[in-house]
Parts: sequence; C-alpha cells; structure tokens
Amino acid sequence: MHPTAFFGITTLRRIKIIALLLALLPTSLSQVTQASEDTMANFTKAPIDDKGLFTNVKGELSQGGLNVRVPFMLRRFGTYFRSGDGAPTLSKNDGAALRANALNKEKATVTWVGHATVLVQMHGVTFLTDPIWSDWPSPMAYIGPRRFVAPGIEIDNLPKIDFVVVSHNHYDHLDLPTLKSLAKRSADTKFFVPLGNAKLLNSQGVANVTEMDWGDTATYQGLTIHCLPTQHWSKRSISDTRKTLWSSWAVTGPEKRFYFAGDTGYFPGFKEIGEKLGPFDVAAMPIGAYEPNAMMKASHMDPAESVMASLDVKAAQVLAIHFGTFDLSDEPLAEPPVLFKEAAAKTALAGDKTWVFDVGETREF
Repeated sequence: MHPTAFFGITTLRRIKIIALLLALLPTSLSQVTQASEDTMANFTKAPIDDKGLFTNVKGELSQGGLNVRVPFMLRRFGTYFRSGDGAPTLSKNDGAALRANALNKEKATVTWVGHATVLVQMHGVTFLTDPIWSDWPSPMAYIGPRRFVAPGIEIDNLPKIDFVVVSHNHYDHLDLPTLKSLAKRSADTKFFVPLGNAKLLNSQGVANVTEMDWGDTATYQGLTIHCLPTQHWSKRSISDTRKTLWSSWAVTGPEKRFYFAGDTGYFPGFKEIGEKLGPFDVAAMPIGAYEPNAMMKASHMDPAESVMASLDVKAAQVLAIHFGTFDLSDEPLAEPPVLFKEAAAKTALAGDKTWVFDVGETREF
C-alpha cells in the first residue's frame, strides 16, 4: 500500500490495520529480545590456576584422602561380583518414532538412553548429551566399572544426529568409541566440547569439533548452544589432571529451552544460569554417584542437591540422569531415584514435574 493511500480508506479499516500492526509488533520484539538475551548473557570465563590448569570458582576440589580413594578404587575392580539388583528398568526403544520425528519442528521430545546420555529433539533438530554406548567406561575393557543396563536404543537405530555436546573427558562421559561411531554415521554431525578436548577427538578421526569456554555460544539452525559453568574436574590419565575444561550446556530455541548439567557438585552457578537463561522446559540433572561422601561431595550432587539445582535453574520439569547404569559409586543402585522423588515432593517440582524414566523411555515436553 502506498503511504498516501492509507488516508483514503475508511476510519474503521484504518483502525483494523493499526490493530494488526500493533498485534504483530510485541511478538517480533520479544523474539528478538530473547535471542539477544540468550547470545549476550555474560558468564565469567573458566578460571585457570597459577599452574596453568583449569580450576573451579571455589578452587581445587577435595576428593578425600588416600584412605578413602584407594578402597573405593579396589571396590570398582570388584564390579564382577556386584549385583545389578535395583538398576533402572530397560524399555528398549526401536527408534522408529524418533526417526519419524526428526524433522518435526512442533514436537519436542527427550529420551533417556542411559547414564548421562540423553537424546533431545526440539525445533526439528536432534542432539545427544555425553553419548556412551560402551560397556566399560575405562581405559581398558573389562577392567573398572561395568554397565548394568544396556543402552535404551541401539546406535544404528538412532535418527540422524545433528550435534553432540560433551561435558568433560571422564570415560563415562567422553566415550571415544561412541563418538567415532557417530562421526562415521554422518560427517555432518557437529561435536561441541569444552576447551582442550578437541585434540583428543581429532586424534581419533572426529574432525567436526568446536571447542568452547564458559559463556561461549554457537548457533545451529535457529538454536543457541551455550557452554556454561559447572563444578567438576577432568582426568583421563596419570598426567593430565585438569588440563581440559568441564562444563554444563544449555540449548535454547524460539519456543523450547533445555539444560544439561553434565557431571557436577552443587554450586552457586546454578542460580546464575537460571537468572540469565532460565526458565527451562526440561533440565537433565545427575542424581547419583554421591557415595562415599568424603570423595564425591564436591564433584557430584546427591538427590536433594539435584532438586535444589533444578529449582535454581528454574526448570519446569527435571529428568533424573547419571544413576544406576554403571558401577560408579557405593550407594545402592535403587536409592537415588527414591531420594530424588522424596526431596522433590517438598518443592514446586513435586509429582509429574519430576521425571524418573526407564532406560529407553521417551516423553514429550
């Protein structure tokens, strides 16, 4: 319409046109503002100590004395004799619905594959967190903690994976055989890792890797991927302690927002994440690997702390992860989800806002 033509139409029609423009304006502005807030949210970069090693905001974490750690490691070598009673139920997922949903921009889903591996579909994009399909999260197969529950979906039955986020380099979170398999399935799959971890992936033929520091963002088909603080550490060998960074991750879109805590102790950074990027539709929170307390307290949350962290990040629903899949700690396998539900029952996350899945289960959000 030519500008002068506007004055030649009836008053009623003028009012309708103005009303339509005003109705469109707030939506457009809010979308631009949200996107701007997402990409401009400021987080302090990961601290580095006087030895040039990555550290936490509170400094180096206590992992207990040798009198705690040595018996703990010996118990992990006894994994062959530990019963799998109390481990999560496996509900095998054939992947058909997930493959059919891969390009659906309207239907968002989350699937617990096991441990900290979550398959998320939102806005027509499919991504994985800390994927591990191996049976032994260890430098050597058949030595160390074993897997009690098989992955909820076969790797060959997955939909096309658009990208992967990895929280840190411990063997139960950065599983090279799985990452190599995913890269082989599709050269287009992108891998987002904290600082210092790309070299390891590149050495194994995983080329499409982006390293990020806390507060860095990347974009993928309308989604914003946020590398965020957490309280943990890194180590894959005798000589590489804290040489690579650890992180949590958020993936935010026009309508849906997802948070992945990775592996972490409870720390004040959760509130900062909630204030700057929340609320989240779903937060995937670790609830296991908290005993012995003297060794685990600083770097792993117990179920009650996981509930507090979920409230801090302003999660509408919280998915329990990082429990019962591997023989990683001393608490009974069935204990974490029970305590998690009990703790949540006293909060705004009571009832159906607290999700404890079977391995392989999918739910819309």
